[in-house]
Amino acid sequence: MIKQVLKYFFLSILISSISIACESKKKEDKTIQSQENNVVTSNIEHAKGFQIETVGNVQKLTITSPKSSKQESFILAKKGVEIPENWKDFQKIQIPIEKIIVTSTTHIPMLEAINKERSLVGFPHTFYVSSKRTRSLIDAGSIAEIGNQAELNSEKVLELSPDILVGFMVDNEPKSYKTIRRAGIPILLNGDWLEETPLGKAEWIKFFGALYGESDLANKTFENIKKEYIFAKNIAKKSKTIPTILSGHMYKDIWNLPAGQSYVAQFFKDANTDYLWKNSTGTGSLSLNFETVLDKAKHAELWIGASNFTTYTEMQNSNKHYTEFDAFKNKKVYSFGTKKGETGGLLYYEYGMLRPDLILKDIVKIAHPETLQDYKFTFFEPLKNE
Repeated sequence: MIKQVLKYFFLSILISSISIACESKKKEDKTIQSQENNVVTSNIEHAKGFQIETVGNVQKLTITSPKSSKQESFILAKKGVEIPENWKDFQKIQIPIEKIIVTSTTHIPMLEAINKERSLVGFPHTFYVSSKRTRSLIDAGSIAEIGNQAELNSEKVLELSPDILVGFMVDNEPKSYKTIRRAGIPILLNGDWLEETPLGKAEWIKFFGALYGESDLANKTFENIKKEYIFAKNIAKKSKTIPTILSGHMYKDIWNLPAGQSYVAQFFKDANTDYLWKNSTGTGSLSLNFETVLDKAKHAELWIGASNFTTYTEMQNSNKHYTEFDAFKNKKVYSFGTKKGETGGLLYYEYGMLRPDLILKDIVKIAHPETLQDYKFTFFEPLKNE
């Protein structure tokens, strides 16, 4: 009798244990399912090349190529954090990253903006870096030379062993990328330069913020930039004058200037100016002959973005036909050629991507000199009378 009682007692315990385990499994499955369905999409407003989704303490960073439908996703999570089941097939990057290699000078100011320039261990052709903070690290030997953008020194990259390498999104990847990927180093292709709007380019700071677990700082930095950009735009709207604008320069027999849907044309529009090619199509450059440009822009009031020229004499010596434009005759030509770093790199190309608000303020100050009374030019300046 006692044996039978014990038998039923142990049997009831076994059934209860199985029942509890099943209930726990159901709750666990339900929790995972709930997490997977509770995806929060980040506030990427202007950039089209990347997106960030969050589930709990895990983020999925998806990078999109504007030239194709190709997408690549990476999971960003701290060590030990459980990854949602439907995200486990993506490559994981443990954050915050500690060592990084970037491949474009436009990435440098974004690292500096979130105080992570010291994590940079390698860069292709360090000579071109203009930023004083990063330049000092290069001079101190903290940042190694890793070749050039077209073909990285893969042996040096593997020796540096970065957590990730941020590549420069181009049509044909360097062959070295295959070697680097095989070594287990994730390569994230950054397409900031392909964005079609000034704020879209600047918003890539959120891409770097996510990699370092510094999204709050990156978001705050971008919001300040956007606020200042909108401020400058609204100031320009109040001006009653709308000057006509010429841009670009000659290369051999071809004049290259911004197309009407380009981000440069967007600056001219937001600065309340009349860019003479504003109605043209395309997001890149237009290639025109000299006669076409002269016919349309001979009497343009301002010439903004005249290559890297710094003086009128230099400009005239380059091509005597420049003197036929009213903007040249009236000394109303502006260039970003004078603002250079220690080794000669142009600040406009390095720092301007992150600070479209300052570029816009420069143009507003040129086009509407009565505004922004205390503002000093950051990138553009009038050519010198030499």
